[in-house]
Amino acid sequence: MRNLFSIIFLSLFCPALLMAQSTLSKNVETFEIEAPQLNSHKKIWIYLPANYDLDEQKYPVIYMHDAQNVFDDSTAYAGEWNVDEFLDETNSKKAIIVAIEHGGDDRISELTPYPNEKYGGGNGKKYVDFIRLTLKPHIDTSYRTLEDQANTGIFGSSLGGLISFYAAFEYPEVFSKIGVFSPSFWFSEQIYEKVRNSEIVNDQKFYILAGRKESDSMDKEVNTMQDLLVSKGLEPQNMIVKFVEDGEHNEKLWRENFGEAYQWLIEPIIH
Repeated sequence: MRNLFSIIFLSLFCPALLMAQSTLSKNVETFEIEAPQLNSHKKIWIYLPANYDLDEQKYPVIYMHDAQNVFDDSTAYAGEWNVDEFLDETNSKKAIIVAIEHGGDDRISELTPYPNEKYGGGNGKKYVDFIRLTLKPHIDTSYRTLEDQANTGIFGSSLGGLISFYAAFEYPEVFSKIGVFSPSFWFSEQIYEKVRNSEIVNDQKFYILAGRKESDSMDKEVNTMQDLLVSKGLEPQNMIVKFVEDGEHNEKLWRENFGEAYQWLIEPIIH
């Protein structure tokens, strides 16, 4: 009972003490930028490699969504992805990670390219246009980046996986490294039509992850999309589809598999 009373007291009078402690790496910084395509401003979290200030090297860039969950336990919904910890510790090729905070109540709208009869949405193209036309030019002029398509990626989970996959087909000349975790392909059948009506040019890499315990339809949706990509001519070496037997739809699944996906995506395409 004493512990219960302590928790109640803290929640009423010292709520900050119950918040998760910040786990943010010193290599992460933030800034805000206008997003005219969305009639809003966006807070951006950016990870710079540890030796960024010590040399003149240029780096690939990977754009990620739901920034609140990418780097810091204190802002994460249900635990962070530990992206900064992984990059601080790995010996893999380094990249700049640019994470965009989701828009709260506008998250569904921003991260869905097509509307859903029940949940609405459908402003994903405007969101991707913000990345392409506003955020990427700012990043490329403010930081030492490798600006070309071969060194630009986009990566997310759930609705973030859906919008990343969409971006790859809407602007294949911009994005080549595509991380798609637990994609919400169910949101609209139009994402399948998007692929059917697109050309595969085999200068993109797709890493698609799904957990067997996410939903009754996840396996079927991912397998259907994999078959579609193969039928369109995507070469086998440019795609990894991974199923995790006990994987659930949560940050734990995404955190535990980010490193493997990153290491594969960051390497050049082999033709």
